[in-house]
Amino acid sequence: MSKVLLILHVLAAVIAIGPVTVAASMFPAAARKAFAEPGSGLSVLRALNRICRVYAIIGLAVPFFGLATAGSMKVFGDVWVLVSIVLTAAAGGVLALLVLPGQNAILAALDAEPPSEPLTAGKVAMYTGMFNLLWAVVTVLMIVRPGSTTGA
Repeated sequence: MSKVLLILHVLAAVIAIGPVTVAASMFPAAARKAFAEPGSGLSVLRALNRICRVYAIIGLAVPFFGLATAGSMKVFGDVWVLVSIVLTAAAGGVLALLVLPGQNAILAALDAEPPSEPLTAGKVAMYTGMFNLLWAVVTVLMIVRPGSTTGA
């Protein structure tokens, strides 16, 4: 059962977190272009925001399967698992509290007449970088697993 849960955990991470990472990373540059050339690129920004929102919800499967996998492998108390849980929660918080609201503020500003930039695309880029860095660290922890007896 552990192998099935691990497979589901990894698939959920690849399928859900990958699109959020890419779409969120593309958003700031597209926002800068939309502010520079009013009336252009708004549909692209809306599509990128929708990808982030939908896949963020699907991404809830990642910690669900991760916790189930850790429980079945009896590694739930290992430090690398606990650190991964904290970092995953932090990444989710950055996405839900900073990235998505920032994207929404930019979309609202572009819909206003005249368009005004309330939250700079640079801040959204910074928040997105924080989100991506947190997931990169979690990924490394999942591969290296400090203290693992598998030799990885």
